[in-house]
Amino acid sequence: MDFSTALPTFVITLREGVEAALVVGIVLALLKKAKQSRLNSWVYAGIAVGIVVSAFIGVLFSWLIQILGAANPQYTSVVEPALEGVFSVLAIAMLSWMLIWMTKQARFMKATVEGAVTEALTQNSNAGWGVFTLILIAVVREGFETVLFVAANFQQGFMPALGAIGGLVAATAIGVLLFKWGVKINIRQFFQVMGVFLVLIVAGLVVSGLKHFDEAVANLALSSRATESLCFYYERFTRVHSCILGPMVSNTSTILPDEQFPGIILKSLFGYRDNLYLVQAVGYVTFLLTIGGLYFRSLGGAYPEGKKNIPFGQKPISSAKD
Repeated sequence: MDFSTALPTFVITLREGVEAALVVGIVLALLKKAKQSRLNSWVYAGIAVGIVVSAFIGVLFSWLIQILGAANPQYTSVVEPALEGVFSVLAIAMLSWMLIWMTKQARFMKATVEGAVTEALTQNSNAGWGVFTLILIAVVREGFETVLFVAANFQQGFMPALGAIGGLVAATAIGVLLFKWGVKINIRQFFQVMGVFLVLIVAGLVVSGLKHFDEAVANLALSSRATESLCFYYERFTRVHSCILGPMVSNTSTILPDEQFPGIILKSLFGYRDNLYLVQAVGYVTFLLTIGGLYFRSLGGAYPEGKKNIPFGQKPISSAKD
């Protein structure tokens, strides 16, 4: 069993799961403060339904891929990598947007959740449903991102899903440590480290997604015998090239093969390839410079000044403003 393919989804689910755990913990704390702990069951119901809905979306995507592949068996080798490429694009867009957006909105998370809970509690007859909806949206939002990532790598089998389960368990454990046992964790540093990992993972997904599209076009060219019209050729630059990704710019197969340790770990986590082509290299660097740059710039305003190094769960020193 190749457990290396479980690592990326573990990291993604851990980070997204902790975000959801923070929302859950804040809601439970607010309900306790408002002496409305009777609504806790609605919180737990929202968590359970959110996980089920996320899993159902994953099964639906897998079913869709199989149906599309079976519809035209002769084009299965084209449809599967093409769908993986499409899901890669969706996962890249969703994960990148959520990474930057959540970093910018971190300072407002508690206030936003508190406002939503307060509004729900003012509606006595529908308070439970209001809390349930808040938790459901938080869980499904984070779960959907993981589902997209798993769908973009569905050929790797059950291992990505196993990594997602492991990340969910770890995120739950962190939530319990924070809110049940009162353990002090510097949540800001945690998200910063996870954010860097996520930037590198999604950058690797850019490389993998381009490879999926290249494979789909190459297989389509072979099946339709239209190689010359669908694939570009680069004999003027190098004899070794891909269908649409251009000439090979690096070959480290003899030094660090991507099918052996530790190359296989780097491949699973960060999209490392021992054979890297021009378009992949350009896409990787472009992603790091744009999305990576936006992420690091967003870190500067993620937390209010004067409260940057306060571990989660620890109250700041009171001041006149507080």
